[in-house]
Amino acid sequence: MRTLPSDLADAVARRLVAADLAEDPEQAYQFALAARRLAARVGVVREACGIAAYRAGRWADALAELRTARRLTGRSSYLPLMADCERALGRPDRALSIINDPSVRDLGREVQIELRIVESGIRRDEGRPAAAVVALQVPELTDGRLRPWSAGLFYAYADALLDAGRLEEARDWFGRAAAADTGEETDAAERFESLDTAVFEDLAATDGGEDATSGGAGVTGSGESAAPSREGATGGESASGSGASATGSGAGVPDSDSATDGDDSGGDAPDGGDGGEDAVDGDSGTGADDSGSGGGGATATDAQNTRPAG
Repeated sequence: MRTLPSDLADAVARRLVAADLAEDPEQAYQFALAARRLAARVGVVREACGIAAYRAGRWADALAELRTARRLTGRSSYLPLMADCERALGRPDRALSIINDPSVRDLGREVQIELRIVESGIRRDEGRPAAAVVALQVPELTDGRLRPWSAGLFYAYADALLDAGRLEEARDWFGRAAAADTGEETDAAERFESLDTAVFEDLAATDGGEDATSGGAGVTGSGESAAPSREGATGGESASGSGASATGSGAGVPDSDSATDGDDSGGDAPDGGDGGEDAVDGDSGTGADDSGSGGGGATATDAQNTRPAG
């Protein structure tokens, strides 16, 4: 905002701080809009407005703002949020065209992981929970190193495992997410505790069923079919902090979801016509052509925690 006069820059900054501190997403968005009205041509203001719109569930508004922010700043860190907005608007082909764009290979690893998290959500929307799990089986899941965005990756992986019916593995990964989430930005600890209770209840019900079926003489092998929901949990139990369960969780599914869904990359490119983007912001010279931007994103926690994954 160094291009603004000092008094105007102060006024914009106050509104951006208010947007950041507001607990109500809609109120935060209104503060961001107030800042935009004062400085519509400043990239960081459009970014803040787009993120606030995303958190408020205003997907079309977020898409328009983040496209403009990307054009003004040249950053690609907005791509995950842009892809998730396309997903929320019921346009998975456009979201996948962003995720599978060849230029993604040149982006930072954190942005690539955020795009994988969005892709996993798309697979779950499609009713393909196994493919959602595979989409997140990246080397960083099991290399034993913690990164600032590891909690988001672990959380998304646990959520995908839970949706696939792999209860014990999901519980294990929610536990890892909680341990990595030192800032308590997710509800991983609560979900771990709830699944811990569910696992014990499941085991108790299973034991009761075994006693009932094996109590009669002449019943052979009747207890061996218990706990079908625990199938595949051995991969998670053998891990001692190394995340070894990920290597076994793709059994029976394609080796790489991106490879199997390569044809999705040919989906319609974002049409840049999110319409009145620049009609709203008053940029007479900036709104001519957004069609090549494809989308944008911001942070891993935004991409993961705001939009429901399933």
